[in-house]
Amino acid sequence: MSTLAYDGTAMLGRQLRRVRNNAGLLILTQTMPITMLLFFGYVFGSALAMPGEQYRSFLVPGLLVATAANGIMTGMFQAAQDVHRGVTDRLRTLPISRAAVPLGQSVADVMVTGAGMVPFLLVGLAVGWRVEGSVLQAVGAVALLLLFRFATTWIGIFLGLLTRSEEAAGQLGGATFVLPLLSNAYIPTEGLPGWLRTVAEWNPISAVTTALRDLFGNAPVPEGAAWPVAHPIAGSLLWCAVLLAVFAPLAVRRYARGEG
Repeated sequence: MSTLAYDGTAMLGRQLRRVRNNAGLLILTQTMPITMLLFFGYVFGSALAMPGEQYRSFLVPGLLVATAANGIMTGMFQAAQDVHRGVTDRLRTLPISRAAVPLGQSVADVMVTGAGMVPFLLVGLAVGWRVEGSVLQAVGAVALLLLFRFATTWIGIFLGLLTRSEEAAGQLGGATFVLPLLSNAYIPTEGLPGWLRTVAEWNPISAVTTALRDLFGNAPVPEGAAWPVAHPIAGSLLWCAVLLAVFAPLAVRRYARGEG
């Protein structure tokens, strides 16, 4: 086994133990999407032109992607917490790969997210959401969602190492809730003003959300949309590749440098 794989596995175990020991936060983060599904599905659904059950089918993929985008917030807070408490400095003194710590954190986050999807999807089925596509398409949708979560977690890790403060990370992380609002996660973008629609459709969340709706068979790809939304699977994969290519090296370099 390579050094990175061995060290990364050890850091993965550390991160999973950390999640297990903070059960309250885990329960809160896993139940929040369910609460939002019930609130948005029954309150907003009644105010939109779509029938209630149809809107909830439209909403479930959007909330899945919005939850995946929260990898920015969780990655940032955990990384900043380790820096603030001196854990990162102690880990940096160990003879391990510099990429192992952020890699272990990001993989653990994806595993926890995958487990948290199960109760959310069960509630989605209970309120009328259905998988209309094939099993292979559904598996592809889940894989794409987890890939996006993996990419967003690297963004958060870099920002957390940059801020070096739990308080700053918490405040900045709260601002990430705006990102799904500037996308098609909750409402279609067709009725937005021209400039705002362009911003929303070039938001990576919109591409991934459209890809999930297409793969699950919940909604067709909209016509006349920007390229990432008009070609959602290719657009989502491209966005994930760009985010990983930019932020993974930045996070590893920032971790290796420390305060310098």
